[in-house]
Amino acid sequence: MAKFELKLPKMGESVAEATITTWLKEVGDTIELDDAVVEIATDKVDSEVPSEVEGVLLEKLFEVDDVVQVGQTIAIIETDGESNADSNAEQAETEIENEPKEAVAIENQVLETTEAVSGSTAAATDFSSGSRFYSPLVKNIAATEGISIAELESISGTGKEGRVTKNDILQFVEDRKNGNVAKSTEETKKESSQTAQKHVQKKQDTPKATPVAVSGKDEIIEMTRMGKLIAHHMVESVQISAHVQSFIEADVTNIWNWRKKVKGDFMKREGENLTFTPIFMEAVAKAIKDFPMINISVSGDTIVKKKNINLGMAAALPDGNLIVPVIKNADQLNLVGMTKAVNDLANRARNNELKPDDIQDGTYTVTNVGTFGSIMGTPIINQPQVAILALGAIRKVPAVIETPEGDFIGIRYKMFLSHSYDHRVVNGALGGQFVQRVKEYLEAFDVNREV
Repeated sequence: MAKFELKLPKMGESVAEATITTWLKEVGDTIELDDAVVEIATDKVDSEVPSEVEGVLLEKLFEVDDVVQVGQTIAIIETDGESNADSNAEQAETEIENEPKEAVAIENQVLETTEAVSGSTAAATDFSSGSRFYSPLVKNIAATEGISIAELESISGTGKEGRVTKNDILQFVEDRKNGNVAKSTEETKKESSQTAQKHVQKKQDTPKATPVAVSGKDEIIEMTRMGKLIAHHMVESVQISAHVQSFIEADVTNIWNWRKKVKGDFMKREGENLTFTPIFMEAVAKAIKDFPMINISVSGDTIVKKKNINLGMAAALPDGNLIVPVIKNADQLNLVGMTKAVNDLANRARNNELKPDDIQDGTYTVTNVGTFGSIMGTPIINQPQVAILALGAIRKVPAVIETPEGDFIGIRYKMFLSHSYDHRVVNGALGGQFVQRVKEYLEAFDVNREV
């Protein structure tokens, strides 16, 4: 018999850890290939971890509510085949042989002192006060090498969105040993102290919620895990971005009449329901191509201009919370492709079937407040993006219609577009021009369009 180590799989570039929510198998249970063994939750989506082998669950290494890092072993499965522990060790040895000796020495030291780092050293250095995300390996190396938070912040990261990778910090260690790091130890200690003081001051300045008086007739309802995460993200976004809004009303009569005319044939041919959402998403993608500086993120004092146009689409979950799955490269889809993408993500959101990758890498978000009857809204920016568009309810209203023969009153279908944007990097001109361009694309919709 052999033992197979079931590890927490990679779930997207920006996902480093997950929380165990439910064990679907118990010790002694028989497991088939691809059977779901455990349910996990990241900060954005729930998922299952399937088994890569057939066998019997021998040991569970974590309990419910434990936080697990990507790549950690979460369970041991007894199989009839060869153990994957030996092959993993051989692979690790091969990788180590191919790395520089300095890097090997440092990593070995990190592995040998993991317990010490997670105890006294890690407690002494608060890496959470930094402005960037650091992986557990990077933080362990920093703690082992005595790298301060100020030094860590000074490292130019080559990873995604400027993150510090293992190679970045190992290079920093080597440069510091060779005397190639500009800042002296005293300067670094001073800056680290100042950073810590600012972090403490920030905590002290954070307003505390007023205690709520509870009577015997009141009902106490525990917030769900997703509800707590959403609350945290919303407050964090308001604290990070200087929110400002622009509003504009669009006449979507042509779109209303065109969809009414073609939706039946579209369903017969494509097997998909043609809603308004993909039409609006198409217009937003076009407008972003016209104004690429709305498709950015802020990293410290720099702006990251995104190459891809990945549209987030706020969708409702069964528990009433919202999640934002992402349509990747939305500008490259025709209306049929956009419709299929919108329907697929919406259906899987309703059925709790979204994968972690489905909600990663969004660059701009659209939310439909009109679904709930609202004519407009002031949505909160989905960090680290810099703008979000709310679509209001489509209303049949009397309107002034201008013609060469003169003005007259007619019945039109109209909706409000509410554009929230980060005034740190998006000024009123850009924010207003962008939503104006979306309006122009909607109002210029071709009623004779073939699809």
